[in-house]
Amino acid sequence: MSQNQLDVRYVAGLARLELSDEEIAEFQPQLDAIMEHVDALKQLDIDGIEPTAHAAPVFDRMRDDLPHTSLPIEAVLQNAPDRSQNQIRVPKVVTDA
Repeated sequence: MSQNQLDVRYVAGLARLELSDEEIAEFQPQLDAIMEHVDALKQLDIDGIEPTAHAAPVFDRMRDDLPHTSLPIEAVLQNAPDRSQNQIRVPKVVTDA
């Protein structure tokens, strides 16, 4: 086992997962392949490349005719179909367990 390899049992323990011996035998080669890919990525020359948070540029999606400030609660509530106590009421979507 090379220095960069991880043991599936160790990772499963960190995640508090209980794996069978068959699952460990199945996942270890997969984890080894992932670590090999990480090693290959470490070899890339990334000098001069600016770090980014997103793969594609992210733009503000506000309409041009609206101010770029938050709307007052009254403006939001006036179009709400159901409201109560300065809040928008929505149907219950969670059932009791």
